[in-house]
Amino acid sequence: MEQRLSLVTLGVHDLARALAFYRALGWRENAAQSLPGEVAFFPAGGMVVALWDRGKLAEDSAVADGGGWGGVTLAHNVESPALVDAVLAQAEAAGARIGRPGAATVWGGYSGVFVDPDGHPWEVAHNPGWELEADGSVRLPG
Repeated sequence: MEQRLSLVTLGVHDLARALAFYRALGWRENAAQSLPGEVAFFPAGGMVVALWDRGKLAEDSAVADGGGWGGVTLAHNVESPALVDAVLAQAEAAGARIGRPGAATVWGGYSGVFVDPDGHPWEVAHNPGWELEADGSVRLPG
C-alpha cells in the first residue's frame, strides 16, 4: 500500500445542512461526481472530502455508530496566525462551534479548533516549521 490518503468521508445527519455549512466556508463540490441528496464530493488539495449519510457510512464501513467522536480530528493549515483567527471566525459565522480559540501552541505554532454542525472537529493551524504549497498541500521539511 502506498503512503497516501485519497478520500476522507464525513458522516452527516443532514446532507443539506452540511452542504450549506461547507459552502458557507467557500467550499465548492464537484457537481459532476456528487449525487444530489445522496453524497457530495469536494476536491481538497490532492485528495477528496465527501459528505454522506452517517448511518449509511457506518453500515458501508462495517462499524457500529456509537454517535460520539470517532477519534479523528481534521486539520487545515494556513500561512499565518491571523489566518487561523480569520478561518475560525468564518466557521463560527457559518454555524460552527468554536472548541478552542486561536492561541500559541507548545510546539511553536498557533492553532484553534472549530466543530462543524455534525460534530467533526477541525483544527486550524499555522505551523512555522512546515512548508505550505500554493495548492494548500503541506510539505514536511527534512
